[in-house]
Amino acid sequence: MTATPPLALVQTALAAPSSSARLRAALAAGTDPSADYPALLVHRCALEPDFFVRDMLTWALVRHDPDLTVPLLLSAVDDGGPQAKSQALHTLSKIGDPRGWSAVSPELLEDPDDEIATSAWRAAVILAPTDQRSALAETLVARLGRGDKPLRRSLSRALAALGPVAETPLRVAAASENEAVGAHAAATLRLLEDPDAGLDEV
Repeated sequence: MTATPPLALVQTALAAPSSSARLRAALAAGTDPSADYPALLVHRCALEPDFFVRDMLTWALVRHDPDLTVPLLLSAVDDGGPQAKSQALHTLSKIGDPRGWSAVSPELLEDPDDEIATSAWRAAVILAPTDQRSALAETLVARLGRGDKPLRRSLSRALAALGPVAETPLRVAAASENEAVGAHAAATLRLLEDPDAGLDEV
């Protein structure tokens, strides 16, 4: 059995100049969870420039007790900067704790920052209670036509993940006089009907 690395050692390693060293530190923090780590891991998520290290930080947080991690992540969504918000939403979606739904505000679903909005969409479709999914579909459909292709594809995938509750608002949107909205809705409907369909037309 390996000893859990001391907090100070993990903190130093997570701030190392080398991304591979930071990746190993995040891996160690998730391999041997400790109640001392979550606050440090959430804090590092807001600063970490490397995508793969951020992904490992999320994995490490998922390995910890949700009673420790979820309140910290909710605070990061409320009070953090753009990266802190998007990464916290992403991590809440991976944890899947119902308490995470409280972080997904209408403002975040409509946030002008694409990274925050995308993370909010993904978290919402995973965390939304059953009685909120129809309203969520309406909110997401209202975002159709926004942004570039990657952003539109993210929204299409989120709506498709909602399943049948998204069909009616999508059909209404497909008849929109706004050409971009109508085309986006039609492509999303095809994805809803056939999850294996591509998104080349989005």
